[in-house]
Amino acid sequence: MAINLMDIQKVKIGGPAGEKLSSASFFDEHSSTRLRTVRQAEPVRPRYSIRKALRIFLIIVVLGMINWGAFLFFKIHSVSQRVTIQNEPRSLMQDVGSVVASVVIPSREPLRGEADGRINILLLGAAGTNKPGQNLTDTVMLMSINTSAKRVALLSLPRDLLTKVANTQLSTKINSIYQYGLSNDQGLDPIRNTVSEITGLPIHYSLVVDFSAFTQFIDNLGGINVTVERDIYDPRYPGPNYSYETFSLDKGFQHLDGATALKYVRERHDDPEGDFGRAKRQQQVIQAVRNKALSLRTFLDPFRLGNLLDTLGESVKTDVTLDEVERFVTLIREVDTQNVTNVVADAWNKDSLLKVSHLNTPAGRAFVLVPRTGNFGQVQDLVLNIFDLDRIRQRRAELDKESATVTIVNGSGDKNIPTKVESLLREQLKIKSILFANQLKQIAWEHTTVQDNTRGAKIYTLDELLKTLPATRATDNAILNSSTDFVILVGKDMVRPLSFEEDSVEEFKKSEDQQEYFEPSND
Repeated sequence: MAINLMDIQKVKIGGPAGEKLSSASFFDEHSSTRLRTVRQAEPVRPRYSIRKALRIFLIIVVLGMINWGAFLFFKIHSVSQRVTIQNEPRSLMQDVGSVVASVVIPSREPLRGEADGRINILLLGAAGTNKPGQNLTDTVMLMSINTSAKRVALLSLPRDLLTKVANTQLSTKINSIYQYGLSNDQGLDPIRNTVSEITGLPIHYSLVVDFSAFTQFIDNLGGINVTVERDIYDPRYPGPNYSYETFSLDKGFQHLDGATALKYVRERHDDPEGDFGRAKRQQQVIQAVRNKALSLRTFLDPFRLGNLLDTLGESVKTDVTLDEVERFVTLIREVDTQNVTNVVADAWNKDSLLKVSHLNTPAGRAFVLVPRTGNFGQVQDLVLNIFDLDRIRQRRAELDKESATVTIVNGSGDKNIPTKVESLLREQLKIKSILFANQLKQIAWEHTTVQDNTRGAKIYTLDELLKTLPATRATDNAILNSSTDFVILVGKDMVRPLSFEEDSVEEFKKSEDQQEYFEPSND
């Protein structure tokens, strides 16, 4: 006897009157064999299994995010207590509140310098604790961020640059000023203020990196990629305990671990550009580290990120507060890293901003670098226009067109000064026609003055004279009746700046390892 489909439907739903059929009624009508056939046709439906698995997965994700956030909060708080230089300690809740506020509340205080469109950051690299020359800064670099154009510029100042320590009468090599500040309980203030005076710019933030942290940081990143411009082979690279070891690296693409990267940025013996070539490599590595550190892969790896933060906490000092970190990270990710302006103040030729000279000390001659013009006017002009260097080149082109003539009058009291001023004008400003005149009154003038006989017709030459010497503009043309375009009355203020005799670059290179630390002394 066959079972028709209507009978099966009635078994499932009910009889003719809509009432349910009992299992007994069903057995009365059909055999047990056919019953098994009908029951096998009913599918077994797993209830809520997919939905339950989804809920469990979401719970795991949320818990993971909470744990990751808690880890990040505690890690940032711990690191911020060790890294930041600030007068008042911050609590954990203050740090957590800062991070949360930066995410929840879009409005924020601008970074220092941001309102003016330019943020200047002093970057220092030191050997580190328990190392020879532990607080001497081999790296002195000014990073400027153009916040509107989203561009970055790096200016490297050589460690042997001789300069006055800001707010003192002391002079020393720039690499010794950070040590001076620590020894006198002034921290970063002396080096920060000194670099500000050299560049003519305010320093908004500072960052000091221990070279041992540099090695560990790059290892935690998994290494960096750089393109080496030339083969390097240096059998005299400084090793442990004042020994030497061989450092070599082939030209071309290289993946560097921390130890090799450190040697790469510190090597200078086998570089034809010496300390200046090293500064260029330091700038190159900074860009490579930036690209790797801000990658999504680094941020999403909790172990790597934790190790990076620990390294920062141990060996980095900065005055960037936690409130400002989030904005800095965002700003740095926005800048155009393919269009970074790299400038190194060097002393290689007559057109360089610096020159090699020396000081006589009880230990012998100490070779130093000094501004070729005797002042930092050209450095300040370079820094001011670092995002538009074409402006400087255009001014020089206009100056050449003016073909100005100059007469030099010596009012300094030093008979050797006029010829030094002449060399300065010929080498730096390319002025060809220069005459000398005797001083009408035998008195010493305090300040150098420029008389403009063109009455503003050759404005580019006048501007360069005032900035380069430097000098003030005469209020009248009473210095000397001359047919030349300009008359320069050289004052006593030019004697000290132009007193440094120029030595050879070869002598300087030979002495680079002999005297790293230069004790600050009175002028």
